[in-house]
This record gives sequence, structure tokens and C-alpha cells, in this order.
Amino acid sequence: MSAEASLRTRSMLGLAVVSVVFVVIPPFLPSWILFVLTIALAKAMVVLGVVLVLRGGLISLGHGLYFAGGAYAVGFTMHYLDTTEALVAVPLAIVSGAVLASLAGLILRRYRGIFFAMLSLAFSMVLYTLLLKFYAVTGGTDGLSIQPMSIAGVQPEAEHVRVVQYYLVLVLGAAVIYLGAHFGSSPLGYLMQALRYNEIRVEYMGASVNRSIYWSYVISGALGGLGGGLFAFNVGHVAPELAYWISSADFVFVAVLGGTGSVFAPFAGSIVFEFVKNYAFKLSPETWQMTLGIVLLLIIFFLPQGLWSLKDRVAGKWARPSSGPST
Repeated sequence: MSAEASLRTRSMLGLAVVSVVFVVIPPFLPSWILFVLTIALAKAMVVLGVVLVLRGGLISLGHGLYFAGGAYAVGFTMHYLDTTEALVAVPLAIVSGAVLASLAGLILRRYRGIFFAMLSLAFSMVLYTLLLKFYAVTGGTDGLSIQPMSIAGVQPEAEHVRVVQYYLVLVLGAAVIYLGAHFGSSPLGYLMQALRYNEIRVEYMGASVNRSIYWSYVISGALGGLGGGLFAFNVGHVAPELAYWISSADFVFVAVLGGTGSVFAPFAGSIVFEFVKNYAFKLSPETWQMTLGIVLLLIIFFLPQGLWSLKDRVAGKWARPSSGPST
């Protein structure tokens, strides 16, 4: 077996082991760890949406818009449709994110660089203001409470709610990873990567740059809505702060932290981010942001391509040149 094939085999084996751990160990974890892990996986879907756009050389500082849109879609489903059914609320969260992105994308697709970033941020802040002002509908600063979900009409027992929510997020996360990998190898995925290096050549190839950015952004928004909806179920409350610029900045932070080289990277980055943030806040409530800043600086200095590049470094050290002909 060649060194490259051996490296690929070890990588796949490692991912399989990690996947089994994620499936088996949660029922044995303390409730608070399971809670943080579920939040991390839900937010990772939003971060993956940011990464899809980032691969095209575009930085979205407004994904809090779709995150909040998905979360409030769940809240409105419960308060105005009077149902806790996840099979209804989660699809509505996805549609909410996609619709918001389709509207914002009509304008954003025409802009690049800092203009794209700041305009996306402006859209998110518009939603933040609307959520604050329309108190009768959104609950204003108080937000909306979210009841424990049911799945296919079955309401989990109180002591099992956390585990059920975790497995729902895990299953949907696996589906998102699968679809994200296929998107990366699709014509649209390749076009987005090409846009990062030479937009003019993409136009000469006959592809529409604006259309490619638009549909990638809509998909990115749908992922944001999905993550927001799952986050709302897990936390049990939604508030306007979900659309605030700090929320959007966190997603970009995690995208840089995890790296953009793999669909798994946002999940690795999100898990590290949530646990570091929680421990930093517990140990030093007044300076936890500084701790996160130090972590990001260390990542930039020592792992400029993100945490996921650690996998390649470790796997590369295991790989050995083949001493004979490949089999």
C-alpha cells in the first residue's frame, strides 16, 4: 500500500473512531457537558455556512441574521402555530434562513470585500432592531420561551430531553457534513473556490459570478437557519441578541479557529470554542473575551490554517514512505 493510501486509511479510521465516540458516550456525560456539546454542534452548522462563503473569498459578518431567523421561526411556530413538533419547526427554521438569505443575497451578490462584509452586518443589525421594536410579536428584549420539543408526536421524558436533543442535532449534523462534502465537489462548489482566486476567468468560462455567489449564499443562509432552530430547542429561549453583531462575529471567529480545509473543521472549531468560552467565563467572568483572543492569536501563529490542520500534521507524522512496490 502506498504512503498516500495508508495516510487516507488512517484518517478515515480516525474519523470512524471519533464518530463512534460521539454516538456512544453522550448518555454517560454530565448534563452540562451534553448541553454545551449540543450547542456547539448546532452552531457549527452556521459556521459551515460561513465557511462555504469564505471559500469564495467573501466574509459574511451577518450570519446572525439567519441564526436568529431560524431560532425565531421555532419560537413563532410554538407561540402562533401552537405546536412543539420538531418535524414542523426545524424545516421552517431552514426555510426561514433560506428566504432571508435569498432576499439579502439579491443585493449582496453585487458587492465584494469589505463592502460585502459590512452590508451583511447591516442586514443583521436591521433584524436585531426589528426584533427589539416589535414587542407584541417578538417579545422584545424578553424574547420568546421555547417548550421542549416533540418528535413525530412523541414527547421525550424530562430526564431524557437533553439526550434526545443531542441525537437530533448529531443526526442532522451528519447529514449537513455529507451534503457539505458533496457541495464542495459540485460545480457550484468548484466555482466558489475559483472565484477566490480569479473572478474574471470564471466570467470568461461562461459562468455567472453573481448567480454562483447568490445560490451559495442562499445555501449558507439555510444552514444558518437550521443551526438557529436547533439552538433554540436546546436553550429553550430566543432573544434579539442572536442577531446582534457579536453573534455574527463569533461565527467568523470559529470559522478561522477551525479552518476552511474540511467540512469537519467548523465542528472541531465550534466544540473547542464553546468549551474554551465556558471554562474561561467560569474562571474569569470579567476577562473571558481576552482568553478567547489569546487562543485565536495562538492558532493564527502556530496553525494558520486552523485547528483542522492538526489532523494533517499528526497523520503526516504517522505516514511512512513505502519500502517496496505499491499493492
